[in-house]
Amino acid sequence: MTTALLLAGALVAAGAPPRAATRRLARYPIRVGAYVANSGSETVSAYDTRLDSRFGAVQVGHGPIGVGAAPDGNEVYVANGRSDTVSFINTGPRLVTATVRVGRRPFAAMPTRDGHTVLVANFGSDTVSVVSVRARHVIATVPVGPLPHSITTIPDGRAYVTDNGGGAVTVLDPHWRPIRRIRVGDFPSGISSPPSGRLVYVSNTGSGTVSVIDTRRDTVVATLAAGRAPLGNAVSPDGRFLYVADSGRGCLLIIDIAARHAIAHLHVGAQPQGVAVTPDGRRVWVTNEQSDTVSVIDPFTRRVRATLPTGHEPEGIAITPR
Repeated sequence: MTTALLLAGALVAAGAPPRAATRRLARYPIRVGAYVANSGSETVSAYDTRLDSRFGAVQVGHGPIGVGAAPDGNEVYVANGRSDTVSFINTGPRLVTATVRVGRRPFAAMPTRDGHTVLVANFGSDTVSVVSVRARHVIATVPVGPLPHSITTIPDGRAYVTDNGGGAVTVLDPHWRPIRRIRVGDFPSGISSPPSGRLVYVSNTGSGTVSVIDTRRDTVVATLAAGRAPLGNAVSPDGRFLYVADSGRGCLLIIDIAARHAIAHLHVGAQPQGVAVTPDGRRVWVTNEQSDTVSVIDPFTRRVRATLPTGHEPEGIAITPR
């Protein structure tokens, strides 16, 4: 807050209108929020990641599973698996501002890097719905592989979709056309990529591995051991570490990407599902479906800092970029 006050004073001294400085001050402190989809209670729990505390909940559709955060942090998108809809939540007042019908059993709702569209993996339709953020309706429906589960996007506009029933990843070009399928392990589920988008990490739940895809060639360049049944995963902002929820052993794996092996196994709750990292890389959040909790981990000390209550059966999680 002191820095903001000094900046405001400098602007006034330079002749900037006081009203502009007031608007700038009103935005502090910035809250980085974590949003957890509780598939058993039709809610999304909201947390302040800097205080490790819950500050609210939002009622959404039936069976919320996947969550994605807009690049500007102003909205999150929730795939309601039993409603065949996606809820748009304004992160300011924490209100649902739109509900968009998509395909059957949506599992994931992930915005593109430019924030203009949301890509929805329809597990029950073998399709991806492309939703316009501005118009708030489906503008395209794209066929992919069997049982699409999760999606990650990269800066050049491409998207990578795990085909849980096909042992592959479908690649969509910036115009949402499927351009190739990349073979990975059995039952691919969680998927993530670092800010650079140069690599993509795929959790193969049935193989106990993570496939590493080089996006310049769209080929698998490494296969990492990842416990008994890896599900969600997330990569650190600097691209050095991969965090993988091993649902079979109730732990979070910390994998050193350069060394290509796990350097820590941290016990969390029962059947961990989703994983998300704060923008500064200082905290990792893990949802525990059968414990109705979320674990907050310090990846540097490799300790669980907090265990917080959620709704019933938490699965997906997203953390706003700011």
